[in-house]
Amino acid sequence: MPELITMSSKGQIVIPQEIRDKMGFAKGSSFAVFGREDTLILKKVNVPSAEEAFAKIHKWGNSFAKGAGLKEEEVEGRIHRGRGLKSG
Repeated sequence: MPELITMSSKGQIVIPQEIRDKMGFAKGSSFAVFGREDTLILKKVNVPSAEEAFAKIHKWGNSFAKGAGLKEEEVEGRIHRGRGLKSG
C-alpha cells in the first residue's frame, strides 16, 4: 500500500522505514534519480570503493596481459616508454 510522504523545505523526502528494511537500504546508500512529468524513480546503485575499483582494474589488467602473452617486466617497460621514462 502506498504511503503519503511530504518533501521538506530543503527538497528532502524520507523513504518509509518498512520499505528501507524490505529493500535493504541503509545510511549511505546511493541512488540514481530519474524524473519525468509527475513520476520520480529512485534506482539503488552500488558505487565501489576506490579499493574495489582498483582491484577490479588490476584483475582485468592481469588477465589482459596474460592473454596477450606479456610478462610483468614487458608491461612495466611499456608503461615507462608511454610515460617517456627510461625503463628500470
